[in-house]
Amino acid sequence: MANIPQSLILVTLLVKLGVAAAVSSSLVRSNTFKNLMLEPRRSPKRTVALVAMICVPLTLGVLIRTTVSNFLAADLSFETTILLGVLVGPLSAMAGGAALALPALLHHEYWTLPVNLAVAAVAGTFGRFADPEDVWSFSPMIDLSIYRWVTRNLQRPHLDRQVLLLVLIAGMQLCTSMLARFYPKRYFTLHSDEWWVELLICATAPIVVGIPLKIWNAIRVERKLEEQERLLLEARLDALQRQINPHFLFNTLNSITSLVRSRPELAREMIVKLANILRVLLKDRDAFVPFHEELAFTDDYLDIEVVRFGEKLKVVKEIAPETLDVVVPGMLLQPLIENSIKHGLEPRISGGTVTLRSRIMNDGMLMIEVEDDGVGIQPDRPPIPRVSGETPSGTGIGMKNVRERMQVQYGDLATVEVNSRPGRGTKVTLRMPILHAAESWPHGGQVIEAATNAMGSVVRRVAGGVGSGWGS
Repeated sequence: MANIPQSLILVTLLVKLGVAAAVSSSLVRSNTFKNLMLEPRRSPKRTVALVAMICVPLTLGVLIRTTVSNFLAADLSFETTILLGVLVGPLSAMAGGAALALPALLHHEYWTLPVNLAVAAVAGTFGRFADPEDVWSFSPMIDLSIYRWVTRNLQRPHLDRQVLLLVLIAGMQLCTSMLARFYPKRYFTLHSDEWWVELLICATAPIVVGIPLKIWNAIRVERKLEEQERLLLEARLDALQRQINPHFLFNTLNSITSLVRSRPELAREMIVKLANILRVLLKDRDAFVPFHEELAFTDDYLDIEVVRFGEKLKVVKEIAPETLDVVVPGMLLQPLIENSIKHGLEPRISGGTVTLRSRIMNDGMLMIEVEDDGVGIQPDRPPIPRVSGETPSGTGIGMKNVRERMQVQYGDLATVEVNSRPGRGTKVTLRMPILHAAESWPHGGQVIEAATNAMGSVVRRVAGGVGSGWGS
């Protein structure tokens, strides 16, 4: 196509930028495309799928250009072939370049196929030897790339692969422009006899390649941040759970120590129970466990405490059967029961009763209550917040841990409420979304994922300094 008006060339260059941005943004809306693009090691089948998703709309663009001659900006085959080369390698890029050349071949532009194959080979070779970060951080802003190259080389001269890619794209664009000038009917690309227009054409090609890289790299960075946030949450949950275990272990060992000389048989029985508990704690526990497993773990702890207190400690359970398969955070009840016994019942000479309740509420939430008829919270103690979002001035490790784990795992969807009457007891009420165990239990990752999907919009932030309870 010869003698293209300069005004049409300038408008086409501008529209090409918009087309590149529109196609890239449309592709990245697909979760399938994002997963394919961000896979570190793709199988051949998935590589073909990625190339197809990129090439299908852009091949239609070449077809539009060959049928609607005035819409020249629809043809991004040159830039797309380069993009495929740096992202998926030379062989896959050649396949994509061949697909992009088909409409042009039907239009008798026979040079298109060999040119696309050559461009794919050059760009793919560059992509094989370049650092992936250099490719992803390639800037479509040419002046910025050159400025970074100059400043870096003033400090430490070296070969900048980003600038090399920029020069490589511009150089290949200049070569194709010369080919189109000699064979206008056998190969299409924009070209001009005016040097400044030709310079704009060569400068636009790297920008068209860089726009998709920038858009897709933003998604890539977002995915990395989400992964880091997930790892941070898992590390925080693990640290919180490990915070409970030494606290519980030391209290239990103190109880056993007090019985070793006076009642060795009971001490031996408590050691067996403690061994059962430690066996569970030393396993890789999931963040969520079925409620019946949590109850079984709590029973071992209560057996130890019943041996210690004798008839002074009574345990009442009012557990709704439909709550047994509901998934709850692991190690959730033990610190609450420990607080009830140590700070509610132990100070009373006559002991008392710990009542454990669970039921499904009318609003579809799971409610768990731990209540004691002990001494309650004394008036001179710092006030305890009624909901998990408030920050108290107290520093009880047991309740603080429970509150913080509820906040991390459920966000604002769960609440922890504490009601206490001095001299008459304390009741802790937990409300949380209902999550059911998967059939393939105990695959913790699947349960966490299912829990996240079921909760919908779980708050991802980790609240600092969440509430604490009355135990230390």
